[in-house]
Amino acid sequence: MVEPGWLLSPAGRPYLASVLHKNQRRVFGLLEHPALPPALAVPTARYKIFVTGKSGVGKTALVAALAGTPAPTAHRETLGIEASSVFWPAKPRGAERAVMFQLQLWDCGESALRKFEHILPACKEEADAVLFLFSFTDRASFEELPARLARVAAPGEDLLRVVVGTKFDLAAHADVTEDDLAAFEGTWGLPVLRAGGSGVGRGGLARVAPLLDALVGWLWERDQVAAGVAPEGQEPPPT
Repeated sequence: MVEPGWLLSPAGRPYLASVLHKNQRRVFGLLEHPALPPALAVPTARYKIFVTGKSGVGKTALVAALAGTPAPTAHRETLGIEASSVFWPAKPRGAERAVMFQLQLWDCGESALRKFEHILPACKEEADAVLFLFSFTDRASFEELPARLARVAAPGEDLLRVVVGTKFDLAAHADVTEDDLAAFEGTWGLPVLRAGGSGVGRGGLARVAPLLDALVGWLWERDQVAAGVAPEGQEPPPT
């Protein structure tokens, strides 16, 4: 895993500055990269992540929050595939220096997935992880997770599977309980991350930091396990 909250600590401040502009997250194109002074240069770890979930669960809003950009004010179905690049500096535990994680998030509308057979293979091609989303305010999106897990990430595929519950900030209207989550985690062996609210500004950055730290930590851990250098007893969620 990575040191939680490192980016918001004094040690992470110079790296935080590389992904901010006037206290807002910089928006990077797919070929752009944060600029760091030579003395602070760090390796970059690139990952492709496919974001999937029932229509209306907040896939586009989650990607916007992770990127630190405003979410759409009204729901609209994503047409085709939308790819966003998110940079997140973090420090792996026990490492001497940080790593610049580049996450390419692929979001696709459910209608396009059903209509065009090539869309799902394109989203999964060379992907490192899949984010399976459900909404805390939509129980049906939670109950369909097992079928989606089986359909999108077949057993044996080298994909990190991560489950994210969106709209956690609307807990007062939740249709999914903590007991439901505990039962799901016990059955599937997959932890559930929680997300909700905007990722804009310093407050938004602090809001999404735990989710991004967990995600890049599991991806990094998976690579270390594959390379045979992960600390004994520390492994990411099952693939």
